[in-house]
Amino acid sequence: MLSNYFHSLSQTPQRLRKRVLATWTPDQESNQVRQRSGAEMKRKLNWYDLVALGVGGMLGVGVFVTTGSVALHHSGPSVFISYIIAGISALLSSLCYTEFAVQVPVAGGAFSYLRLTFGEFMGYFAGANILMEYVFSNAAVARSFTEYLSFAFGQNDPNVWRVEVHGMPMNYNKLDFPAVALILLLTLCLCHSTKESSILNLIMTIFHVIFFGFIIVAGYYNGSANNLVSPKGIAPFGVRGVLDGAAIVYFSYIGYDSASTMAEEVKHPYKNLPIGIVGSVLVTTFLYCLMALSLCMMLPYNKISDNASYSMAFLKIGWNWASNIVGAGASLGIVASLLVAMLGQARYLCVIGRARLVPSWLAKVHPSTGTPLNATLFLGLCTASIALFTELDIIIELVSIGTLMVFYLVANALIYRRYSITQNTHNAPPLYTLLFLFLLSLTSLCFSLSWKFNQQWWALLLFGFLIITVITFFQHVVVVHSSNALVTTLTTLQQQDSDSSSSTHWLVPFMPWPPALSIFLNVFLMTTLKVISFQRFAIWSCLITIFYVLYGVHSTYQAEEIEMMTTIVNNNNNPSSTTDSNLQAKVEIQVH
Repeated sequence: MLSNYFHSLSQTPQRLRKRVLATWTPDQESNQVRQRSGAEMKRKLNWYDLVALGVGGMLGVGVFVTTGSVALHHSGPSVFISYIIAGISALLSSLCYTEFAVQVPVAGGAFSYLRLTFGEFMGYFAGANILMEYVFSNAAVARSFTEYLSFAFGQNDPNVWRVEVHGMPMNYNKLDFPAVALILLLTLCLCHSTKESSILNLIMTIFHVIFFGFIIVAGYYNGSANNLVSPKGIAPFGVRGVLDGAAIVYFSYIGYDSASTMAEEVKHPYKNLPIGIVGSVLVTTFLYCLMALSLCMMLPYNKISDNASYSMAFLKIGWNWASNIVGAGASLGIVASLLVAMLGQARYLCVIGRARLVPSWLAKVHPSTGTPLNATLFLGLCTASIALFTELDIIIELVSIGTLMVFYLVANALIYRRYSITQNTHNAPPLYTLLFLFLLSLTSLCFSLSWKFNQQWWALLLFGFLIITVITFFQHVVVVHSSNALVTTLTTLQQQDSDSSSSTHWLVPFMPWPPALSIFLNVFLMTTLKVISFQRFAIWSCLITIFYVLYGVHSTYQAEEIEMMTTIVNNNNNPSSTTDSNLQAKVEIQVH
């Protein structure tokens, strides 16, 4: 076996050339690749399940984990503006996700969308980063659960239930066993059934929203508008601090991505996915802003606590009983967000396993429960291991840069797919679309770096003008000529679909502006992060690339060869039963 592996390594350059840009069609992704999991996931979810999953997944993470820290160190009372900026960027990204999810209703999320558009390696790169975000952020959120739970039981020290081990490195020496127990319990719950897990989340989310109402009303009742401008104004760290805060609180918007990974388990995905994904982002952003304002009205920003900020705020204003209630409610919200995030991470790994980029046993779906059992157990153990040791501050910015990078890639993929891949004889030449995406990214980066390094105002005006010019030129010179036939085709399809009432094609409006603005905002927010975030991200990127070269490319190459040989044998045995179109649907690998 070892000699076979070394033989495969010797063929790495040839296999990389064949596999890196290899793509699948939506039909192949929805049928042939999905069949590799054995049993199918069961379609049991409605639009309100998706909204509840998205809202539940985001609320616990954003408000209770990042708000206090960002208000204290970055944005001050204007932290609600940071949430608005991050919410706008997340909304634009959610529109891109929604169009892909409707066209390709599979569980792979960004991995599947990028693999269909830019090829196998780009899909793998995005999928690996999404998995990193999920595992690290879930570990961080689980540790926050321990802090709030201690307040629920009247303990005012967030570290009271952690075990400090002397001799271990700082920020890794406080072992959090309650966080580990919570992750393992949720892992077992998710192994049982998706629908029952969704019902549990729906119940917790309803109580969570009611609890949010209590905090908002109590905060406004006990707070003062003077705290929003005292002691140093509404934005004590300036506009730069508000934008830096927006990049960090972007960590709070991972939840809607979880909703998109449920596409294989949604009834009528063409109707329910747009409502579920976009609706959850809008509801969550609104609640984030109210909660952030409530916190900043209760206390001046410089007195807000880094840890368990809402419980500490009620404690400081003398509402000890409310501090206990907030601790209990926050713990419940964190459980809901963990449930959704762990639901999504297992489905990402399952689809990556279908593609044979990781061991195929991770792709297996249990025939009785209809859940990706192996992927759920594996990631649950990984998350629990990290939650045992690692402090929140170590990983939160790494999670943010990974999230922003994946959302940036999905926005690029939507533009390229819409104008250069969609089956249409009047497509824009791929080179034109790639040139547009390159120029847009370059001008966005130049604008962002000019802002970061305090360059002259004329530089910001120049690059801002260039960004608008590039988008406008592409829209009026390239898009207009390539869209006429597309509009006619889609109108015909929609008329046919309305007659059959089986599906409705959902498309991002006002193209290419929403994904183009998403590209700009993601680039801008990435450049506001610290250098150490990019260093850690570079190390992670190198590690996953090495894994792809040493394992992933060989595994997918061999899987495709086996499937092709099986198809040829079947065709030889049953030559009259297979048409040319079926053969193409089974074995064709498109390479751009």
